[in-house]
Amino acid sequence: MIEYEILQNTSPTLDEYIHLCTIVGWKEYMNFDVAESSLRNSLYSVVVKNESEIIGMGRIVGDGAIYFYVQDIVVHPDYQGCGIGKAIMNALMDYIDEYAPIKAFIGLFASEGKGDFYEKYDFKNYAPNMTGMFKVK
Repeated sequence: MIEYEILQNTSPTLDEYIHLCTIVGWKEYMNFDVAESSLRNSLYSVVVKNESEIIGMGRIVGDGAIYFYVQDIVVHPDYQGCGIGKAIMNALMDYIDEYAPIKAFIGLFASEGKGDFYEKYDFKNYAPNMTGMFKVK
């Protein structure tokens, strides 16, 4: 059994963020030059630590009124399958339940093969009624 602590309303440091994103293979997709500003502008974040080592994180970004996006759910590969992702999502969904008004849009992009995990939190693929689209500059 792995012992860990969930730090509510806490953002990772830039170094911790870079470490987690790199270890899960996201490094080539991230612009770490602006990541510190992005982390600072999150609506809500959680960090998971095993002693002093960061082993997971998640955050919510958006306008705090209508749009809320679950972002950067990351669990260190050595700790995946231990319920940490579920603990992160539970903390984020508690925030959504408290602060998102009725009819708020709560979105996320799931990594390939992770859709079933998010469906447990009532996230659905609404295709063909809606098409998720995005652009990366």
